[in-house]
Amino acid sequence: MTPQQAEAILQVHIAGSSLRGISRIGRRNYETVVSLIKAASQKAQQVHNQEVQKIKSEELVRDEIWSFVKKSKNTACPEN
Repeated sequence: MTPQQAEAILQVHIAGSSLRGISRIGRRNYETVVSLIKAASQKAQQVHNQEVQKIKSEELVRDEIWSFVKKSKNTACPEN
């Protein structure tokens, strides 16, 4: 597989296509597609972990946390 073909597969995956659909349309073995995406994912995780260490924060915003746990300031107990 050429780098251009691998890039095309990753772009289609990013666009939201299913793995089986990618293997059908790209005429690649399903396991090959899965292996390529796993390898790219692992590399992306490594890059992310290296770059995030360089970030310094001074302030945290917790608005999303409140909506995620479905609590508001009015219904939250101090012990929660």
